[in-house]
Amino acid sequence: MSASAVDSAVGVRTSGFADRNFKYLMIAPAVMVILLIGLFPVVYTLIISVQNLTMMDEDTSFHGLVHYRAVLTDLRFWEALAHTMIFVAIALPLELILGLALAYLFLERMPGRQIFVALLVLPVVTSPIIAGATWRLLFDNRFGPINQVLGWIAGEPVTILWTVDPNFVYPAILIAEVWQWTPFMFLLLFAALSNVDQSQLEAAELDGAGFWRQFRLIVLPAIWPVMAIAVLIRGLDLFRLFDVVWALTRGGPGTRTETISIYAYVKGFQQFETSFTAAMAFMVIAILAISVTLILRRMEIDR
Repeated sequence: MSASAVDSAVGVRTSGFADRNFKYLMIAPAVMVILLIGLFPVVYTLIISVQNLTMMDEDTSFHGLVHYRAVLTDLRFWEALAHTMIFVAIALPLELILGLALAYLFLERMPGRQIFVALLVLPVVTSPIIAGATWRLLFDNRFGPINQVLGWIAGEPVTILWTVDPNFVYPAILIAEVWQWTPFMFLLLFAALSNVDQSQLEAAELDGAGFWRQFRLIVLPAIWPVMAIAVLIRGLDLFRLFDVVWALTRGGPGTRTETISIYAYVKGFQQFETSFTAAMAFMVIAILAISVTLILRRMEIDR
């Protein structure tokens, strides 16, 4: 076979490979960048977690699973994890229910609906640390309006220490968190409800189906994919709750409202126990990765 024939055959094979895998070649650079940005910090965190880096010691030799054992036996870690799960378990259903109720409310035609929706979305675009600081001022015992309004309703002065009293710190944080992120759920659910087939609802209504029966059999299956993704996104976001809690209570009183993110910040950037913090972070990443994988697999099965 001549050299030109060989070159021609090679060119045909190369061209065929490029044609068959064109879509993969196009996304390969983006995938590489995402892997570099997302995978490198995880690998680097794993490397640091098996070393012994602290404020006083920079020992980069291999120390095995010492810090993982320390995390697992650290009661404060488990308390922070429990606090985080409490926030997720309470705030997430509240945001979902309130967001769905608001979506149904604005689904009806009303004057100035666009203006009200735009105003409703403002908390979402506010920085969480600013939102937390604002709510701290609102909850202030001396100058905050919340205690004053409650005093007007009660007919006597009200002195609730919202960010200090252990009985009120959780409600204060939950109020601020639900206020800021309920509009996020509202936007997604409003878009999903707007695409529900109205002809099916009208037919069900003619057949005598009530609101709850229509919602269970028609609306919920139609909006379920969007609702599931919204719940997943907010659940992951709540798991890393930091800004609002830090602005309101800094994890106090004591460590009563300390979340995983706040505990990691204290250990890593105040006490400079770098390897311990890396081990804790890697464990949290592993827990979230496994949880998300199981949830997504469950969603695929249900679909």
